[in-house]
Amino acid sequence: MSLTSTEENYLKALFKISVSNGSGKSSINELAESLSLKPASVNEMLKRLKEKRLVDYQKYGKVELTKTGKDNAIDLIRKHRLWETFLYEKLSFSWEEVHEVAEELEHIQSKKLFDQLELFLGNPKFDPHGDPIPDKNGVFVQQSKKTLNEIDIGTKCRMVAVKNNSRSFLQYVVSLGLAINNEIKVLSREVFDGQLTIDINGNEKSVSQKFAENILVE
Repeated sequence: MSLTSTEENYLKALFKISVSNGSGKSSINELAESLSLKPASVNEMLKRLKEKRLVDYQKYGKVELTKTGKDNAIDLIRKHRLWETFLYEKLSFSWEEVHEVAEELEHIQSKKLFDQLELFLGNPKFDPHGDPIPDKNGVFVQQSKKTLNEIDIGTKCRMVAVKNNSRSFLQYVVSLGLAINNEIKVLSREVFDGQLTIDINGNEKSVSQKFAENILVE
């Protein structure tokens, strides 16, 4: 089935929302907010996707991907994360640069290209941000992750991923001297606003609760 890049982006956004909220579904407003669009515009696209049997939904109801829609979304995520890994590992892009470029490259349709890219990279399981890369069968490596904000005072943990892939957030993470697989120790937490003092490689840093909610650890 031939899909436009816009249609693919809708499927990917629906999949990520449904995983994030744990329901397997998304509301129109959630989808509109994710794509920075008006609900009316989202409704029009959903009608097209429903006609192509990629989503199930009723007016004012929740949106759910069909099996075909879900398969397409996972394939797009695989392509995106393989490109991010290639750009980071082979072309020396920084981890805050790879997302925007991968957003363009992910829409290339050649199955052979992505199978060969995966092989060339050594069948990676995670992208530079720590997100799992689904294999060609759509299977993700499962991780048991918590946010840094959930870690008890005095506990050590290891950063394995970030929830926020925006350039500004990733640049801030780098400025703290923090990278994937770095060890973090929670030293203290302010009762008033949840601000944390953490140890990163022997350096104490103060970070906000919002920051801690976007760092995933094991």
